[in-house]
Order: sequence, then structure tokens, then C-alpha cells
Amino acid sequence: MFAVPENTVLSAVRVAPQQPTKIVREVAADRAGWAHLLRYDPAERWTALIQSTPDYEVWLMSWLPGQGAELHDHGGAEGAFTVVHGVLTELVGRPGRAGQALHVLRAGQSRVFGPNYVHQMRNEGDDPAVSIHVFGPTRQRMTPYRFDPVAGPVTA
Repeated sequence: MFAVPENTVLSAVRVAPQQPTKIVREVAADRAGWAHLLRYDPAERWTALIQSTPDYEVWLMSWLPGQGAELHDHGGAEGAFTVVHGVLTELVGRPGRAGQALHVLRAGQSRVFGPNYVHQMRNEGDDPAVSIHVFGPTRQRMTPYRFDPVAGPVTA
């Protein structure tokens, strides 16, 4: 049987036109709509807002080698992201459960996340990476976490 972790399932309020994977793939495919915004920051991961609607926001992010986002959630937001260039490594944890899942995402690969998703992303490669993220309803304040070997992710 195929098990789907609950932190990767979108809430029931989503309807087909608002599916975050559909949105993120359409935006990624329209490179002319965001390529002019792309920048790289030598000090930290760089972000830019591409679209904002009452239902969701779409963000462009660039990651130089070694840059990342520490373990966090999205404050109840749900959504998806896709890698459009390079390779990103994602470490996912589930609060209340020990263990972690590691995903290596290459250009063209996407992940969806539910409202209780806790993860860490890094560019561990030798080349820059670019990703596009959709958050619904908006990009909420990120709650920082740390990994506890018994309890899994706990708020920092």
C-alpha cells in the first residue's frame, strides 16, 4: 500500500484552479515572466515576489552553493515548489515523530506541502540553484525548528 504523509496533503478547501503544483509549474514555464527578476546574493538565499493574489503568492528564490533555509514551517500556509535550475536538497521532518526524509530535487522536480510541513532546504551542489514557490493563502511567518532525536522537529 502507498502511504502519503499527512504533511504533504493539501487542505480540503483547495479547488482545481488553485492547485499549487499547477500554479508553480505554469509560472516556472513562463521564464520570460520572472527571469528579469533573478538575482544572486553572495551572503544569503535571495527571494523576490513574482505574483500576489488574495489566494496565493508566488516567490522566486536563488541559492548559491552552500546557501540554505534552516529547519522551518510556513506558519500554516500550504503550497508547492519546483526547482527550475540546479539541485536542491530538502530534509523533511514530522513533529512528534523521530526520523527525517531526505529528498534531492533536480530541475523540473516539484514537491507539494500541507499546512504542517517542516523542512530545511540547501544548495549542497557546486552550481547555483533557482526555485519557484507558491504559498497559500500567503507566505506566512516561518516558525524555526530544531531536530530532536526522539521527538523529531520541535520549535526552536
